[in-house]
Amino acid sequence: MPRFNLPHSLLSRRGFLGRVGGAGLMGLLGTSAWTAMAATLELPFINGRRDLVTNFPQKGAMILQRTRPPLLETPLEVFDQGVFTPNDRFYVRWHLANIPTEVDPATFRLNIRGHVGQPIQLTLDELVRDFKPFEIAAVNQCSGNSRGFFSPRVPGGEWANGAMGNALWRGVRLKDVLDRAGVKAGALQVRFNGLDTGVVPQTPDFMKSLDIDHARDGEVMIAYAMNGALLPLLNGFPLRLVVPGWYATYWVKMLNDIEVLDKPDDNFWTTKAYLIPDTPFADIVPGQKDVKMVPINRMLPRSFFTNVQNRAVLKVGQTTIVLGIAFGGDTALANVLFSADSGGRWQEARLGSDHGKYSFRQWEVPLRLSSSGQHKLMIKALNTAGSVQPDHTNWNSAGFMRNVIESVSVQAV
Repeated sequence: MPRFNLPHSLLSRRGFLGRVGGAGLMGLLGTSAWTAMAATLELPFINGRRDLVTNFPQKGAMILQRTRPPLLETPLEVFDQGVFTPNDRFYVRWHLANIPTEVDPATFRLNIRGHVGQPIQLTLDELVRDFKPFEIAAVNQCSGNSRGFFSPRVPGGEWANGAMGNALWRGVRLKDVLDRAGVKAGALQVRFNGLDTGVVPQTPDFMKSLDIDHARDGEVMIAYAMNGALLPLLNGFPLRLVVPGWYATYWVKMLNDIEVLDKPDDNFWTTKAYLIPDTPFADIVPGQKDVKMVPINRMLPRSFFTNVQNRAVLKVGQTTIVLGIAFGGDTALANVLFSADSGGRWQEARLGSDHGKYSFRQWEVPLRLSSSGQHKLMIKALNTAGSVQPDHTNWNSAGFMRNVIESVSVQAV
């Protein structure tokens, strides 16, 4: 796995403070960030017109889904540039509207408490200095990525396919931090909380939990850097939880509180929100009743076209290299299959470099169309656990976990 060049000085206390202290975080979410617009574009579904904005802090051109709390989508063409999503184009999704506009690294503390031998507080300096660094490449994908394509339509952020991103995360293993506090016998879950709050006191605090064995599996981590730089403020500075292979609702941003529980977590965001039907692909028929619901969890495999989109015009007899990205979800990608005839025949795509089982991988296929007219291109991913993208679209009332085979229609002339 390639390593981004994160200078050692950046990980020292002085370097950490120097990069993000003072004016670097002052007023990053001022009122101007909510107002100025750069352009408009049409996402490929009903009511798909969106503003493309460039004035959010530490962000380049992003698709604006909502201003407060901010929901910013990554334009699809960004994924054609490589497997690691640039930090300034990485999508943004917050649940609660009151997000700190400045965080002082010198006074910030991470609390570890609850069913532990000794509650502790850790400074950023201690996290960097006292714990072995850990890196993992992993896709962060919103549970509602691609919700705009659901039919019948469902409420929520109407994302296209850009509510996801892939990064090389650097930080410390959650297991090592929990071991420092000493998890007591009988611990069942670990709950995570961040610095964001609701506008009114009645708003349930956004918290998420993992079972104790999952929290201590050695892959779940506390990240302070992504792609060789400190986390952008809107992506969770100074710390965020990284839960490889699981949907992003668990990846708590601006993480400042970790509580070990000796009983099941009963908070709103665990028991009432982010529930899915306990069926394959979380799929039900619209209007279906009495369905068992469970908390959303593991991601499904997905694949996407990145350089050829709907209504693209290709030359008959001319070879086009069709490119895209794919990932295996909660485990490694096994292969990617491509069809140029609406799924009649499938061929294996050539996969690019492997950056780890939770990462995007690029794929490519040489395509030469021999006849003019419309052609339907299709792509599907299979993971090493045997899960494959289905040929029918899944549906649930929350618009979660879309992973149908992707297709584009092209015109050969």
